[in-house]
This record gives sequence, C-alpha cells and structure tokens, in this order.
Amino acid sequence: MQFLSDNTAAVHPRIWDALRAADAPDAPYDGDALSAALDDAFGALFGREVAVLWTATGTAANCLALAPMVPPHGAVLCHAEAHVENDEGGAPGFFLHGAKLMLVDGPDAKLTPEALTARLAAIPQGVHWVQPHAITITQATELGCVYRPEELAALSALARGRGLYLHMDGARFANAAAFLHADAATTCGDMDALSFGCIKNGGMSAEAIVFFDAGLADVARRRRKQAGQLQSKGRFLAAQLLAMLDGDLWLANGRAANAAAAEIAGSVGERLLHPVEANELFVRLSDAERQALRDQGFGFYDWGADAARFVTAWDTRQEDATALARALAQL
Repeated sequence: MQFLSDNTAAVHPRIWDALRAADAPDAPYDGDALSAALDDAFGALFGREVAVLWTATGTAANCLALAPMVPPHGAVLCHAEAHVENDEGGAPGFFLHGAKLMLVDGPDAKLTPEALTARLAAIPQGVHWVQPHAITITQATELGCVYRPEELAALSALARGRGLYLHMDGARFANAAAFLHADAATTCGDMDALSFGCIKNGGMSAEAIVFFDAGLADVARRRRKQAGQLQSKGRFLAAQLLAMLDGDLWLANGRAANAAAAEIAGSVGERLLHPVEANELFVRLSDAERQALRDQGFGFYDWGADAARFVTAWDTRQEDATALARALAQL
C-alpha cells in the first residue's frame, strides 16, 4: 500500500496509448508535428499565447525556466522549503551558471509579499552584493498547501513593482487546480513561466515549461540544448503532454489524488501538521506508531523525528486509502 510519493504511481493508460501512437517516423528533436502542436494546445488551456518546451524532468523544467531570467551574478528568491533548494542536488546553481538561491520563510511553505519585502530590504545595493532577479513559488507547495488567486495577485504585484521575474513550480499544479475548482489560468496567475507537472500526475517522462514571455522561451531553447535536455525523439515527450491535456486528463487525475488524500485526512484529526489542500498529508507520529503502520504494509517517508508524509496519486486504490484512514484512526 504505497504512499511514498506520487512519483511511484503507474503511467496512465492514455499516456501509453499516446506513446504507441507516436511510434512512427517524424522529424527529430522538437521539429515533429506533436511538438509543434504544444503551443496551441497549452495556449487554449491558458487562454493566451504561450511558448512551450518539453523536458524530461521536473528539475530540468524548473532550472531551464529560471535560466533565462537570472544571470550568473544574480539570485532567485524562494521559500526555505522549496524543492529547488532542498531536492534538486544543486541543479539551480549548475543550470544558472552560479546564480544563487535566497531563502525566505513563510507559513505552509508559502511566500508572502511581507516576507519578500523584508528580505529585499535586507539586501544592500552595490557591486559587492548579489541582487535578486526572479522569484519562484510552488503550486501546490512542498507542504501540500495551495496559493489562492488573491495571494498570487499580491505576489505578482510585488514582482512587477520590483522588476523581478516570477516563476511557478507546478509539479502538483493539477492538484492545486482541483482544490481551487479553478481553471489553469486562475491557478497559475500572472507568471512569466510555469513548470507544468506531468510525471507526478500519471505521465512517464515529460514535463512542460510554459513560457508566457516568448523572449524567455527563445533563450531557454538554447539553454535546453546546452544542458543535454534536447531529446532526439522529442515527439514521445510531446505526446505525453498532449495526452494529458486531452479531455482535461490532467485535472481528472489531480482530482482523484486529492479525493484519496481527503479521505485519509478525515481520520487524522489534530495530528495534521498542515492543512490538506492537495495530495500530501503530514502527520505527527511516534517511532512506534510509524513502525506499526509499516508492519501493516503501508509505505511512506518519515518527516523529521516525529512525523510522516503520506502522498496519494491518481491511481491510489480506494481500498488502500480506506485502510490507511482506518489504521490512522486506530492509533
């Protein structure tokens, strides 16, 4: 009964169908018909013109989105819990050729205008001090919480007022949209670029970088090649992304994962460390309680010394979610 991560989930059957359908000769790299269709498909989703690049991992998607925004002597403002800070092995510094991350705190892994303003005020001006060029946020956050439209608008206003680019890590973007009962444009807000998650949501090996600024996309294409991310058979990545958009499969999968998490959350009570707004649960548990759950066959990660993280996915079985809910309720 697997709750380690949504990365462990199966590939959705419709993704497999799309991959098989793409298994025919076409132009190499991103010159194929499927890759050429991405701009229009995502443009329809967001209701505006976009430029879309596929890449093979979420790490590459985040870093290649930020690379055109931030020079090597600059910095990216991010939350202290951000994936780019804690879970990408120094990749931002590698892809951004030495640019640094500046950490900011905030509740539930969210950035706020107040916290950003205070951090910006603490940075001296002048050649001796690294200056920020971009802000990155995560939707849903690393602690399973979702930015509301008004929060996104406030962050956008701050970024525009300070001349900073704004990027969204949307590894669990579908879960955020499902929680908000909102369309993609509302869930994203006014970003310069979005890393649109596919792999955690039933994909196999493709993520999308959605640029709302075509000039950034032009630079990112060259950076993608330099980084070894321009795959020769790109049609197989594009096929996954198009299949995820077809019939709003991305949103249906997000809803399924969220529903499983909500069922489990109903049994946890005051043990929850953060609100459950997407598909992650952070639960206060002792060593003995965690071992008792593992003895029953549940897989999950420890979260510090006295808690655990449970993650549901698009294919979490109803009986497994119910079993975990009952097991937690009995502790």
